[in-house]
Amino acid sequence: MIELFGRKIGYSDSGKGRVLVFLHGFPESRVIWEPLTKALSGSYRIITIDLPGFGDSECIGYVHSMDAMADHVKMLLDELSLRKYVICGHSMGGYVALAFAARFRNHLSGLILFHSTAAADAPEKRTDRDRAIAAVKADKRAFVFQLLERLFAPENLPLMTEPLEQLKRIAGNTSPQAIVAALEGMKIRTDYIAMLPELEFPVLFIAGKKDVIIPCTSIQAQAKKCREGEVLLLENAGHMGFFESPVTSEKGIRGFLRKCFGKK
Repeated sequence: MIELFGRKIGYSDSGKGRVLVFLHGFPESRVIWEPLTKALSGSYRIITIDLPGFGDSECIGYVHSMDAMADHVKMLLDELSLRKYVICGHSMGGYVALAFAARFRNHLSGLILFHSTAAADAPEKRTDRDRAIAAVKADKRAFVFQLLERLFAPENLPLMTEPLEQLKRIAGNTSPQAIVAALEGMKIRTDYIAMLPELEFPVLFIAGKKDVIIPCTSIQAQAKKCREGEVLLLENAGHMGFFESPVTSEKGIRGFLRKCFGKK
C-alpha cells in the first residue's frame, strides 16, 4: 500500500520484465487476480491495483467516475516509474481501462477487456443502476450476495464455493459509500465504441458464452471495429472467467502478451 496526495492506494507488484496491470471489477479487489499473478509473474511484472473504495484503497468522492479511477491508476503507475504496459480490466475495471486509453493511450502496449464492453449503459441499464443504489442503501449485504451468484454460470456454482466465499468477504468489507460511488460512476460512463478504431495497439476481448452481465453477442462486433482486435470466447464461463476457465484464460492472456510485447 502507498499514500499519494493524501489518499491510500492498495496494490501489489510481483515478477520482472514487461508490465501487465490488472484492474478488478465490481464489487471486487485486487486479490481476485492472485491465481493469474502467480501463473504469469515468472514471465512478466504484474501490478494489481485496488480501485478507489475497494480493498486497501480509500474512497475519493461520492461518485467514482471512470475518469477519476483512471487518474488513480495513472498516479500509481507514474509513482512506480512505469511508462509502457498492457492493462487488463475485468468488467468495471475494463471501463476504467477504456477511460485510461482515452486519456493516456501513448502508455499502452495493449488492452484486455475481460468480460467488459466499450458501450455505455443503455437507459434501461441506468435505471437498473438506480435500483441497485437504492438496494445497497437499504441492505448492502443482501444486494451484494444476490449479485455475486449471478456472476457465475449456474452449472459452475457448485464448483465455485471458494471463489464465491472470497468475493463475499471482499464485498462484506467494502463500505456502502464505495459501492454506491462505483455504481454512480458506471451509470454515467462515456461510450467508447467510436474510440475503438483509433487504438493503435492490440485489443483482446475475453467473453463468457454464459455471461448474463456482459452478453458475448455484442463483443464480436466491438472487436471487429479495432485495428487489431480479437475475441477469446470462454465456452463454459459466465462473468468470472478467471475462476471458471482459469487455464484457458491464462493461455489466452499469455498469447496476447506475446503479441503485444514480442515473444517471451
